[in-house]
Amino acid sequence: MPNQISFVDNLTGFSLAHYNLLAAIKAFCELHGYTTLRYTTVDGAASGHELIMKAPGLTGLEEIYWGIRTYHDVGADYYNLLVGMFTGYLSGNTFDTQPGAVLSGVPAHNQRIDYWLTLNGQRIVCALKVGTPVYEHFYLGKFLPYSRPSQYPYPVVCGGMLTGAAATRFSEITHDFYLRGNHARGKLRTPAGWIDMHCYPWGNLFIAGESTSSTSLQLRYTGDDAGAHEYPLLPVELHDNAANLYGQLDGVYYVSGFDNAVENTLTIGGVTYVVMQSVARTGHTDYYAMRLDA
Repeated sequence: MPNQISFVDNLTGFSLAHYNLLAAIKAFCELHGYTTLRYTTVDGAASGHELIMKAPGLTGLEEIYWGIRTYHDVGADYYNLLVGMFTGYLSGNTFDTQPGAVLSGVPAHNQRIDYWLTLNGQRIVCALKVGTPVYEHFYLGKFLPYSRPSQYPYPVVCGGMLTGAAATRFSEITHDFYLRGNHARGKLRTPAGWIDMHCYPWGNLFIAGESTSSTSLQLRYTGDDAGAHEYPLLPVELHDNAANLYGQLDGVYYVSGFDNAVENTLTIGGVTYVVMQSVARTGHTDYYAMRLDA
């Protein structure tokens, strides 16, 4: 499956850039086998534009339901996306009341949005560059479970930047990416229901902590005496910080931010990855690498 690196603005198409981003996501997903179940383009802060799609999975026979709708407030100057995962689709239900809905906000913009979008049959991953600039992110769809389909039939994640449709502008400095874990902006569906997911290695103080000992481990891990750096990618493993390890994200990896920079690329085995950061943070634990599916 492919990736798309491009931008939208408020000069072509719809009047607001986040509306045009939703249209671009729809067109790209349809081109690569996703089915549109709902697409509405009613302008307004309360309703906005809505997209609900069904992904076919890696087998082509699955039904994975997700959606994105816009919400904004002209007076407060925010223009955002609300991303959601569902367990089914009912045409008579609103976006927010689809079966099993979990929702997370993603700050966007009414003007230019640069975006990196990658997908396969079971999930989409997207990063946005907006405003000053800052970087915003979401993940919708299945992850790679450590169990058989008969044991774990619908292993999905809804990851964004905010808890629900929060009235938060991209310039607000405390919001964070879903990968930090242990927060309602990142939800994991277990066989028993939805939980706030924990993400390894962000929860490991010796790899992704802020203490002196963990920082020195980071330096040893990514550098050498000559000043050259290797950037190994660690899988992002999902757990509940108790007894259960569920699996790993598909195409999203931890990468050190030590002497690294957003939008850097690296190639491993002929596959390209792009480095992304959380909002405007530049600490060594504020980055991840997104696989650009080909």
